[in-house]
Amino acid sequence: MKVVVFEAEPREAKAFDRLKAEVEFVSGPLNADNAARFANAELISTFIYSAPNRSTLEQLPRLRFIATRSTGYDHIDTAYCTERGITVSNVPNYGENTVAEHVFALLLALSHRLIEATQRARSGRFSPEGLQGFDLAGKTLGVIGTGAIGRHVVRIGKGFGMNILAHDLSVDASFAQQAGFKYVPLGDLLAQSDVVTLHVPAMSSTQHMLSDETFAAMKDGVVVINTARGSLIDARALIKALRSGKVAGAGLDVLPDEPLIREEAELICSSYYNRQDLRDLIADHVLLSLPNVVITPHSAFNTREAIDRIVDTTIENIDAFIGGSPQNVVGRLSAESPAP
Repeated sequence: MKVVVFEAEPREAKAFDRLKAEVEFVSGPLNADNAARFANAELISTFIYSAPNRSTLEQLPRLRFIATRSTGYDHIDTAYCTERGITVSNVPNYGENTVAEHVFALLLALSHRLIEATQRARSGRFSPEGLQGFDLAGKTLGVIGTGAIGRHVVRIGKGFGMNILAHDLSVDASFAQQAGFKYVPLGDLLAQSDVVTLHVPAMSSTQHMLSDETFAAMKDGVVVINTARGSLIDARALIKALRSGKVAGAGLDVLPDEPLIREEAELICSSYYNRQDLRDLIADHVLLSLPNVVITPHSAFNTREAIDRIVDTTIENIDAFIGGSPQNVVGRLSAESPAP
């Protein structure tokens, strides 16, 4: 069985040794220009910069399976794969709990003044004067979006003794009852929450979800956390709210003018993180200068375990296909498609 792994990072190579197959690693992406070199490939693994479209896949006559090392699979011509009987599997999740934990890392950094406290201690001033924070227990946490990440946030928030309000276009009454929180209209959540955290995708309907109008509807002294997408917040409105005291603090893992990404795993790809626009992103960003703002460089997902899950799930997907029981199948081909 010949497996070719495209866009291979050095850290991934050892993990693929577990496969009982001949594995070839290619540092670059698969495309129509180089596909003919891999005509003997039966299984391939790609990342999002490869182009497994019709013109590329037609040059891989033995191909039976594609394992993308990503959640998204819009870069793959799944319609053509259906025609050819090529099964496609993805990595449906890898960092839900990871991002949720980062939400509370940002929140605790604000609530316990950790950045200021650390800087003070390192400078030789060992005094807590002026560093008074606030408890999370008893505060109301407003979770906007209760998908996989939002659900982990709810559970962690309950562990801190917080009261949870949530808003989502799709209400899961069973989960709300089991986890002990309430779904409420967005206006009620904004008016009642001490902390607001965002967990919705970037779409036209969520552009500047937090604006002058929505900040005005919040409690005075609210804390805002955003680990989702920068476009959800109007940066000028946030700066104004921070300076006026309407927003007491903000924890941001994403910024409004970040380069567009398909998914977080893209950020660990060597072909992405060297981009100049990413390096220059916050060099002169006014939010970085505000003392009540904690900013991290879109790193909420980036733990050893989360990154390992991408490769581990990919290998499990390949093993499952070889074993005749494909898993995490996407596109139009059913999970019952035959193995080679």
